[in-house]
Amino acid sequence: MKIDGAIGFGDAGQVEKQAKRLEEAGYDGAWCPETGHDPFLTLALAAEHTHTMELATGIAVAFARNPMNTAMMSNDIHNISRGRFILGLGSQIKPHIEKRFSMTWSHPAPRMREYILAMRAIWRSWNEGEPLNFRGDFYRHTLMTPFFNPGPNQYGTPKVFLAAVGPIMAEVAGEVADGLLVHAFTTEKYLREVTIPALEKGLDKVGKTRKDIEVAYPGFVVTGDNEQQIESAIALVKAQVSFYGSTPAYRPVLEMHGWGDLQTELNRLSKQGQWVQMAELIDDDVLAAFSIRCNPEELPGKIAERFGDVIDRFSMYSMYQMDPEQLSSIVNSFKKTGK
Repeated sequence: MKIDGAIGFGDAGQVEKQAKRLEEAGYDGAWCPETGHDPFLTLALAAEHTHTMELATGIAVAFARNPMNTAMMSNDIHNISRGRFILGLGSQIKPHIEKRFSMTWSHPAPRMREYILAMRAIWRSWNEGEPLNFRGDFYRHTLMTPFFNPGPNQYGTPKVFLAAVGPIMAEVAGEVADGLLVHAFTTEKYLREVTIPALEKGLDKVGKTRKDIEVAYPGFVVTGDNEQQIESAIALVKAQVSFYGSTPAYRPVLEMHGWGDLQTELNRLSKQGQWVQMAELIDDDVLAAFSIRCNPEELPGKIAERFGDVIDRFSMYSMYQMDPEQLSSIVNSFKKTGK
């Protein structure tokens, strides 16, 4: 199992230090979300200050861009990083696409399938000289003149990971992506009984197997060296779980555990801006379903025990700030176990 970290949080001027710190600690990869900063700019900078660690958008919002924009940026960063870039894509949800980005929202799964296929057609036109003639229901790319063609990338094309919560998008990942990025708002039960079977259905459609795709999971972790750190981690995880739980699109995860009414109440409170009250609704049972709680030294064993047979990469979604030595110790513990 590969162990990944995260960069791109806080001060954008600290990206260089964040990236170096993760690589020196032994992380296999670093994921950068599209939250307060642009993930492509962040990873382009990180690429200049790292040498071995993979660099991934986790996620870049696909529908805020067109396939040509994304294909070009990804191709450039893959080159700058000397073949270490992973394009992690996600659809986001309708209100953000329409209200935050002022872009079109429709048929997210079919659109995403076409989006990735369009990018692959663009990359083939650059790397293999194939005439660009992609004509779909949502995207059309039929012009590529020499002036705008960067030519073959010596490192090939980036891997594409697709984020999914629902089974339809997970199936799309199996069909057209190189990896599945599991949403943090996923329990072990939902992962095993909904997400992975849907992924395998998509793989089967195109004659691939589970060995042909990577599954990455950014899991919630509650850990610390003392009670103060643990309580702080609990508060952070409860706040994030309650935020995600308020989203109607994520309701099926809660419903699988019989917590559908919780989603209704979280959604109501979110419309009133009652963020503190929302977190207070996350009880111990919900917290345990969505997170791993243990001492730092126990993390490798606990994560391997819960997810070792179903995922290929793990990253700690939410945790207190560890010092470099502790980070390195945890990563090395994973590698020693061989899990």
